[in-house]
Amino acid sequence: MSNRWLTLAAFSVAMLAAFPLRAAEVKTAVLRIDRVVGPPISRLDAPPADLGFAGGTLGNEDNRTTGAFTGMEYTLKTQAVAPEQAGAALDALKAEGIGLIAVIAEGDTLKALSDRAGPEVLLLNAGARDDTLRDADCRANVLHVSPSRSMLSDSIVQFLMWKKWSRILLIHGSHPEDRLLADSYRKSAVKFGAKIVEEREFVDTGGGRRTDTGHVMVQKQIPVFTQEAEEHDVIVAADEAGVFAPYLPYHTWDPRPVAGSAGLRPVSWHAAHESWGATQFQGRFEKLTGRNMREEDYQAWLAMRVIGEAVTRSGKADPASVRAYALSADFELAAFKGQKLTFRPWNGQLRQPILLTDGRVTVSVSPQDGYLHQHSPLDTLGIDAPETACQAFGE
Repeated sequence: MSNRWLTLAAFSVAMLAAFPLRAAEVKTAVLRIDRVVGPPISRLDAPPADLGFAGGTLGNEDNRTTGAFTGMEYTLKTQAVAPEQAGAALDALKAEGIGLIAVIAEGDTLKALSDRAGPEVLLLNAGARDDTLRDADCRANVLHVSPSRSMLSDSIVQFLMWKKWSRILLIHGSHPEDRLLADSYRKSAVKFGAKIVEEREFVDTGGGRRTDTGHVMVQKQIPVFTQEAEEHDVIVAADEAGVFAPYLPYHTWDPRPVAGSAGLRPVSWHAAHESWGATQFQGRFEKLTGRNMREEDYQAWLAMRVIGEAVTRSGKADPASVRAYALSADFELAAFKGQKLTFRPWNGQLRQPILLTDGRVTVSVSPQDGYLHQHSPLDTLGIDAPETACQAFGE
């Protein structure tokens, strides 16, 4: 046999080894748990039917592009169910052999699903922001790609201190999630040296959302509600339930900027963000869906890309191996935020910059300059290792 044919034979063997004839399947899912809520204040905020699913689809396409060269076939199933159907939906996904699942749900639902899933399933939290899930109630089978409340509140208070707007009027809603967010702002104020000069609670009486009486609250109730407040530099709104905060700008008794749940808002992603290659990324999503990317979409995309990056680098697709690699010092993920993202090994939280937006532009990005940390400035946002009560990660 000639040398030419020997060379061709060796090349063919090498190609077959590099690209297996049968690709290994990586089964993933995005499970969205839809609870019943009232209409948003603005019709522009109504969630699209494919919320989260679209971001997961884009992430899966990115994984498939890489998988074509690494012998991995990525599949994605998307499903939306009511809270009472969440457990059965998880069981069905497990029965199909899907062990890598991004979950968009409230904190209590996510916690119940993690207990039900068991160690053979890895859940990627793409929705819940409860700090307790990263703290005393952490679960070993959950990694968090969604930022926590404390990461969001820290990002805002850092910026306010950079602006020297240290005197805060805190207005929070009456729903449980509003009170949790308010408590997060209290802790952030102590952490960074701001002062909450006064607190007020806006009680939801059912007329705060988009109704025919909404303009009455804007023109009459908000100015009266905010008058005679202690001297303050800025109003911080804690309104996770979405009842009153968007009415605050331009209607408060004193002319003061608004931050938090309205005005200057901390977000994991926003459609106006253009830096660090985000414009091209936004364009790809818009071409795929015909709409702008929302936070849930970005977080679902992150979840899929965490899976893809871990599988590609480790060469293993089982949940335990994906988790182990994601938590290792070797893992990093490019995510259009100016720096590589990594996981905190003490509680499974993805470190990430937080965008501060006014709805039209990215005003700033936290952590702010000057906030230093012995390991990463990103660890100035949220629960740091010495503060954690999480025991599930063995750190």
